[in-house]
Amino acid sequence: MSERWDGAPPDVDLDRVWTGVAAEVWRREPGPLERAAGRLLRSPGLARALLTTPSLLAPWLIASVVVFAAGGIATLSTHEPLVWLIAPGAAAAGIAYAYGPGIDPAWELLCSMAVSDRMVLLVRAAAVFMLNALLGLAASAASGTVAAVTFGWLLPMTAVCALALAVATVARSANTGAAAGMAVWLITVLSAQAASRRFTAAVTSAALILPYLVIAACCAAIVIYATRIPRGTS
Repeated sequence: MSERWDGAPPDVDLDRVWTGVAAEVWRREPGPLERAAGRLLRSPGLARALLTTPSLLAPWLIASVVVFAAGGIATLSTHEPLVWLIAPGAAAAGIAYAYGPGIDPAWELLCSMAVSDRMVLLVRAAAVFMLNALLGLAASAASGTVAAVTFGWLLPMTAVCALALAVATVARSANTGAAAGMAVWLITVLSAQAASRRFTAAVTSAALILPYLVIAACCAAIVIYATRIPRGTS
């Protein structure tokens, strides 16, 4: 008996096995949050993809809250806006893990959805960014450093997140994207401190606004290009 083209034994129906795997992953009944997301996004599949984002699952959310709370406590005790320095690095890691290969158990199934990979990724990234921005705002408000927040850490946070996402999509590795984002942010903080003798120069220096904008725009363009649909496919 000749072997099948896919290398599977002749008595194994891989299509049926894959259907069973898909049913196991997607059989969970949508909860109130998922139903609300489905109505907002007008796509139940996209809502399920959003709520299976690794960096939006409970363990990661708990870790994020702990990190920002620690930053707020440190800000209260040192009177230095440490939340501003923590937020971009923490958000960069979360953004990188919005990209699925290797860390998302439903990645292969998401790739088979009618919704494009780009749309899934951008919705996930926007949700992770907004969540971290809200956590940063809450920690800043609790520690009394909410003033000038828009012109402080939100812009560098956008640039570092865009960089982490760009590296993750190009390298097809969330770990690589997270490492690149946090490493670049650490280097930026240390370099700005060495140049200006101010600990928070990386988030308060007006001279860095334009470089942050350029980096964010270039990295966003890389993400859009890297997630394009190849010609000849639908």
